[in-house]
Amino acid sequence: MVDYFEDHCWKDVVPVELVELYRPYRRELYVGPRPALLAIDLYEIAYRGGPRPMHELASEYPDSCGIYAWNAIEPTKRLFAAARKLGIPVFHTTTDIRANAKPATIRATNRPIAEKDAKHFTFHKDFVPEGEEVVIHKQRASGFFGTPLTAHLVQLKVDTVIVLGETTSGCVRASTVDGFSHGFHMVVAEECCFDRSEISHKVNLFDLHHKYADVLKTEEIVAEFEKRHGEKC
Repeated sequence: MVDYFEDHCWKDVVPVELVELYRPYRRELYVGPRPALLAIDLYEIAYRGGPRPMHELASEYPDSCGIYAWNAIEPTKRLFAAARKLGIPVFHTTTDIRANAKPATIRATNRPIAEKDAKHFTFHKDFVPEGEEVVIHKQRASGFFGTPLTAHLVQLKVDTVIVLGETTSGCVRASTVDGFSHGFHMVVAEECCFDRSEISHKVNLFDLHHKYADVLKTEEIVAEFEKRHGEKC
């Protein structure tokens, strides 16, 4: 019998005994009645070097997510299309590289700062914001920290934020935890998130699922949209 709550990508890396430690965290998973989509950092730099394994790209394109980014393109396009068809609000975040924001002074650690070439931070061609969709410029990992995102969501009476994008262990995680802290029900679209490291991706999804968010498969989210609106996406 399939364990629905744990039927996710982390099954091959999280030991059974650890899963059992989190049994008390099991609950009904859901998308609230007023959802919004939050796409984290779907810009060109994450796709540099093409759909190749990270060990082949790391020396030349250390900020790429390689094959993991490319594998997430189709499910992400599916989720965008469903949300847009049904009029669900879509928000996008991107790194603030404007000169007056002094991006070169912002670093999380002593690691080398990524090159802030504007062309690398344009949205990937499949994920360019459409119409009146809001773009949030952020200086830190979280899309909520120091930005007007919460105000936008409150004005729209959003109760559920569906998060996707990159990286699972970095900006996706930070945004999900902050969204939870601001009182929103957080959902993470499993196949629409990606990382440079597969183990980091899986372990962080496991951790978020048991503490701060409902991790749902893309098709589950789309099916919920369709059920509510009585319309095929």
